[in-house]
Amino acid sequence: MMENRKSYADHKKSNGVELSSTESNYVLDVYIQMIIDEALFNYQKDLLQKQIDDALDSKDQIQFYLLTEQYKKLHSFQT
Repeated sequence: MMENRKSYADHKKSNGVELSSTESNYVLDVYIQMIIDEALFNYQKDLLQKQIDDALDSKDQIQFYLLTEQYKKLHSFQT
């Protein structure tokens, strides 16, 4: 699946426009930051889901409400 995808730099090269070293580094930095942000979001989401499940299992209503508010805030930042 990944072999058919072209990077931003590849698209520019195929259009006859070559990125400078600075532009390539910037694009790469942005891409790396996006990957890190996505991984962190998924980790936080999974952790909150587990904590919410634990609060439900232990019938801890206060903890459940606190965690679901955090979960909603996390998702509001993603959109």
